[in-house]
Amino acid sequence: MTDRAPVDLYVMDLPAEADETSQPLVVIHGLLGSADNWRSHLKVWQRKRRVVAVDLRNHGRSPHAEGMSYRAMSQDVLAALDKLGIEQAHVLGHSMGGKVAITLARQAPQRCLSLMVADIAPVAYQHGHDDVFAALEQVREGQPTNRREADALLAEHVDSRPTRLFLATNLVRDEQGVMGVRVGLDEIKRGYEDIIGKPDGNVPFEGATLVLRGADSHYVSDDMLPALREVLPRARLVTLKNAGHWLHADQPEAFQQAIDAFIAAQS
Repeated sequence: MTDRAPVDLYVMDLPAEADETSQPLVVIHGLLGSADNWRSHLKVWQRKRRVVAVDLRNHGRSPHAEGMSYRAMSQDVLAALDKLGIEQAHVLGHSMGGKVAITLARQAPQRCLSLMVADIAPVAYQHGHDDVFAALEQVREGQPTNRREADALLAEHVDSRPTRLFLATNLVRDEQGVMGVRVGLDEIKRGYEDIIGKPDGNVPFEGATLVLRGADSHYVSDDMLPALREVLPRARLVTLKNAGHWLHADQPEAFQQAIDAFIAAQS
């Protein structure tokens, strides 16, 4: 089966405020996230360099399309960089976006000045999003007209308020005032086996790599490190204290500092 043409992704392209000679940073969000989730970080990094954040296919403002393979998603990102005239960049991905970033780095290493992977390993994971999908389905069927109604519908499947607030970033109001789900939920569910699978690629990425993990997260456990080293042999592992899977939200300053220091060390 051949890959379809790349999806024309929505891109948030922020010009550097200071040093125009710095190489750009590309940011790739995780499952059910979007570029919008990264705005506060993007503004900080924009002080030093051009920052590009994408909405992956079936996420945010990007089109909906069948197929959630990491090869297809990385090709989408590369096509976006081509369109922006970016030949090389530092690439940062969180969770599912980390697997997209790993795939991009393995398939087009010449485009990747350095790789930063936030709280994900290049391994297959177990199913873990059934409640989240059910919550979004509940909203889609319930057709709430305000945030309180939407939260009540989400709460029928998701107890965690922080998780519900995150999911609510995917809700948009239509012309009739009904709040709907903007992600391609059906396409994501059909592609879920690919999402929880390994990133694509047959060779290691030999470039400079930073792997950040949350001390309170199970996504990059010690027993996964041998598999991680096979794919990312030059990976430097940093563990952020008092941080879970959304480590960039739990410890924003420490996260930013780790990224800044790593990129600075590559120049």
